[in-house]
Amino acid sequence: MNHKDLDVWKKSMDLVVEVYDWTTLFPDEEKYGLISQMRRAAVSIPSNIAEGSARKGDKELLQFINIALGSVAELETQYLIVLRLKFSEPNTILNNLLIEVKQLLLGYRNYVRRKT
Repeated sequence: MNHKDLDVWKKSMDLVVEVYDWTTLFPDEEKYGLISQMRRAAVSIPSNIAEGSARKGDKELLQFINIALGSVAELETQYLIVLRLKFSEPNTILNNLLIEVKQLLLGYRNYVRRKT
């Protein structure tokens, strides 16, 4: 299946856009800190889904799904750090996308595991 047809890829792309929009509100001194880290983690999610989908076997796909899950966990942690540091108010859209992308990735991983 083409990665661009996957709901998890589409939602993770939405997550990237939301992270980029939200991080523009952060203090300028975080440009090379949390802003950069959050954006890289967000971009890593759909990128790993795409790369895994382009590989030959399900074993490799599972590896990239797991990397994407790690990036979701990383981004979620960074989101919580931003809230603790009071750089921004909670972002309901971002939080909901994090939850949804994580659930979709777990479902996709379970699907791939069952078919192997």
